[in-house]
Amino acid sequence: MLVLVTGCSGGDGGSGELASGKTAIATITPANGAASVRPDGPIEVKASEGTLQNVTVQGKGSTITGKMSADRKTWRSDRTLTPATSYTVTAQVSHDGKTETVSSTFTTLKPAKTLSIVDVTPNVAGEKVGVGMPIFVRFNRAVTNRAAVERALQVTPEKPVAGAWRWVAPDQVVYRTETYWAAHQRVRFSAQLAGLNLGNGVYGAKDVQETIQIGAAQITKGNINSHHMTVTRDGKKLRTIPFSAGNGTTREYTTTSGVHLLMEKGNPVVMEAPGRKPGDPGYYKQKVNYAVRFSNSGEYVHSAPWSVGSQGSANVSHGCLNVSPANAKWYYDIMQRGDVIELTGTSREVEWDNGWSFWQLSFAEWKKGSTLS
Repeated sequence: MLVLVTGCSGGDGGSGELASGKTAIATITPANGAASVRPDGPIEVKASEGTLQNVTVQGKGSTITGKMSADRKTWRSDRTLTPATSYTVTAQVSHDGKTETVSSTFTTLKPAKTLSIVDVTPNVAGEKVGVGMPIFVRFNRAVTNRAAVERALQVTPEKPVAGAWRWVAPDQVVYRTETYWAAHQRVRFSAQLAGLNLGNGVYGAKDVQETIQIGAAQITKGNINSHHMTVTRDGKKLRTIPFSAGNGTTREYTTTSGVHLLMEKGNPVVMEAPGRKPGDPGYYKQKVNYAVRFSNSGEYVHSAPWSVGSQGSANVSHGCLNVSPANAKWYYDIMQRGDVIELTGTSREVEWDNGWSFWQLSFAEWKKGSTLS
């Protein structure tokens, strides 16, 4: 990694060495040979004579940027360093018509505890996701300095839209936009965590970058009482599908209304009555094909050849949307994680934290889960 930087700043001097072995006409902090340097401390270069022509920083860690003062007498890094990493700073100084080179090699400390990102979802290579897709970031430990971490996380879509983070667990934060993503674009996620001082001896371990592909805007809208749902892509109707939803005899068997996101799919999936064992009233265990999940409470769109006669006219399921084998395969094949499914017609509203039903919250409510709002 090699960085050439210009701009503004200053700081206390350290020591550097001329490549020729002469007395330095510039000083570099941290000094040459320094060890256990704090990653959140700056690199500073000061010319005692002449002017700085350029400054480069080499190392295997984070890319280091910085700013040169207007008089080209000082240079100061503008970001944190990667822990347990060796860096070499090289400065060219112009003086009396000659250019001298000053350098310093130092090593940052190895902290006892680090904060790392262990998962970013979605991150499957080549995957296109739906316009409702949130971004999930999970860390290796509980985050105590949430504000500092949030400030280090950046989401940059090609087609701008407002968004905010919400902490859903001590070690997990989720990003949701104010309105759905614009279709057919790339979204870049970056976390500038390397060297971030999070207190109590914890430092950010390294930077992370991911690119997320937003696919077509696929929206499913269905009325549970009318037993049909319509699928659109980029505003154009693709198909209207008859279904049979939950029979409503219990809350458990009532399909939830609200804005859901398609979470995952499986073929086949084994469905078993929750909280029941064989022999209990209401127990069932059924293998189903072409299953597309849209909540954590066991709701799927799936193939149900046994209820084709009721599809489009009656609700007889345990809560899932039963569709014909042909419609189930078609739906399964086009499904993208993050596609939107909006259901109406029952008094059971899906909870905002039931699966990925984050769109149940207004954006103002969503932002309350951020430490920066």
